[in-house]
Amino acid sequence: MKKLPLTLLLAFCTASLSAAENPNILVIYTDDQGYGDVSCLNPESKFQTPAIDRLAAEGMTFTDGHSGDTVCTPSRYMLLTGRYSWRTRLKSGVFGAETPCLIEGDRITLASLTKQHGYDTAMIGKWHLGMEFHGERGSRDWTQPVTDMPLDKGFEYFFGIPASLNYGILAWFQGRHAPVPPTLFTAKKPNQLAISDYRIMPPYDGPPAKFSQPNEIGLFKGPIEVASDFVDSECLTRFTDETLDWLKKRDSEKPFFIYLPYTSPHKPVIPIEPFRGKSAAGAYGDFMMETDWHIGRILDYLDENNLTDNTLVFFSSDNGPETTWPERKKRYDHASNGIFREGKRSIYEGGHRVPYFVRWPAKVAAGSQWNQPVTQGDLLATVAQILETELPANAGEDSVSLLPALTGDAANQTSIPIIHHGVSGRFAIRDGDWKLVMESRNKKDKRELYNLAEDPGETTSVLKDHPAIAEKLLAELTRITASGRTTPGGASPNDTDWWSNLHWMEPWKN
Repeated sequence: MKKLPLTLLLAFCTASLSAAENPNILVIYTDDQGYGDVSCLNPESKFQTPAIDRLAAEGMTFTDGHSGDTVCTPSRYMLLTGRYSWRTRLKSGVFGAETPCLIEGDRITLASLTKQHGYDTAMIGKWHLGMEFHGERGSRDWTQPVTDMPLDKGFEYFFGIPASLNYGILAWFQGRHAPVPPTLFTAKKPNQLAISDYRIMPPYDGPPAKFSQPNEIGLFKGPIEVASDFVDSECLTRFTDETLDWLKKRDSEKPFFIYLPYTSPHKPVIPIEPFRGKSAAGAYGDFMMETDWHIGRILDYLDENNLTDNTLVFFSSDNGPETTWPERKKRYDHASNGIFREGKRSIYEGGHRVPYFVRWPAKVAAGSQWNQPVTQGDLLATVAQILETELPANAGEDSVSLLPALTGDAANQTSIPIIHHGVSGRFAIRDGDWKLVMESRNKKDKRELYNLAEDPGETTSVLKDHPAIAEKLLAELTRITASGRTTPGGASPNDTDWWSNLHWMEPWKN
C-alpha cells in the first residue's frame, strides 16, 4: 500500500482528532414546561420524570436558568442566536405560522456555527420562528418550496411543523415540502382529557367558500389549514422516531447537532393511550410522563451506540407553565411553577425560570449544580468556546460562555446581568440576587424590587428600602437595552429605534 507523505498524514490525523474531540450536541426543548414539572426539582411532584432526572444526575443542574422570554417565538430566537428577541422587530407576543423568519439571513445560529465546524445539523419538531409559503390561505401552491425556514438558518435537515398547533398550516413538513400538504381545513375541537383544552384531529373538511367563522386564537379568523394525515397526538412519537431515524442514517464520521423542540406540554394536552391515567396530576401529568419516555428513548439510543460520553445534551423549556397551572394546583396539588410566582407570559420568576440541565459525561461532573443566574442564550457562546472560535461582534450579543462552570472552573466563570421580558413588553433586570421589575407602560403595574435569595417567590417588593440598588439596576437596564448588547464587544445596534415599552428612557434612533 502506498504511504502518505508525512505532512499529509499529520494533517489528516490532526483533523480527525479535532473532529473526534468535538462533542455531539443535542438540544431538547419542551414547550410550556414549568420548573415544577421535573420530579428532581419538585419533591412534591405528582408524577415522575426519570429520563429528565437522569440528565440532572449525570450532568449539571442550573437551578437559576431562564428562558429568553415568557412565550414561544422570542425564547426560541434567543436560544438559537444568543440575542434577546426584543432587539428585533418582535416587541411583544408571538408569531403565527406564516411570516418572514425572525432570524435574519446572515445571523449566526447554533446550527450555522456547528455546520461551519463540520457538524451534521438537523432540526426536528416545532419551529415557530416564521416561514414563508407560496400563495394565500385557500389558494396555496404546495408544489412550491417553503422558504425562509430552518434549512436557511444552518440546518441541513428539517422535519416538523411551522408553529404551535392552534396556528394552522399543520402538516408533516420534510425539508421544504410536505409529502401530504395541508389542503384541508378544521377548527379546534373539544378536548375532554384536559383543563380548558382543544384537539386538532380528524374529521377534516374541504376548502370552505369563505373564512367567516372565528377560530378563537387571536391571530386570524377562519379555519385552520391541515393535512389529511395530521393528528395532534402523534407529534411526540413522530418527532422522536424521526430523530432516531436521522441518527441512524447520519454520517458517523462527523459530529452532529440536533435541535429537538417538542410540542409538549403545550396545549393540546393529549397523552397517547398507554400513558392515560398513569399520573396523579390528570392528563397534564400523563402528557409529561409521555414526554419523558420519549426523551428516554433518545438517551437509550445514545447509550446503545456508545455516544453518551461525548454528547452534550442541553435540556430546557421555552417558558413557564400555561395558565391552567392554578387549576391543576387546586385539583391535584401539583405546582407546575414550583415555588415561583405566576407562569407563562409573566415577568415574574414562574414565567421564565425553567428546568435547565446540561449533561456531557466527558467534561461535566455528574450531579453537579450551578446556582447563579444564566439564560438559554448562553448556549451559543458556550458552543463557540467548545469549538475554540470567536463570535463576531454581530453574533451572540447577549450570550456568555458557561464552559468554565460546566468544567469546574468556577473562578473563571463570567457573569452578566439578565434582562427579562413579559409577553406584553414589560421589562425586568436581574443582577446577582437582585431583580428590578419595571412598571408597565400604562403604569397599572408598578415598579418593584426583589431580593431573590431572601424572597424567591417575589412576595414583597423592597423598592422603598433599597433606592440605590434600584437606581443602579435601572442604569444597567437602560445601557444594555440601548447599546444593542449585554456582553463586551463592538457595536451591534438593535434592529429598530426606540419603542414605546421603553417608556422610562428618552427616545433614540439607531
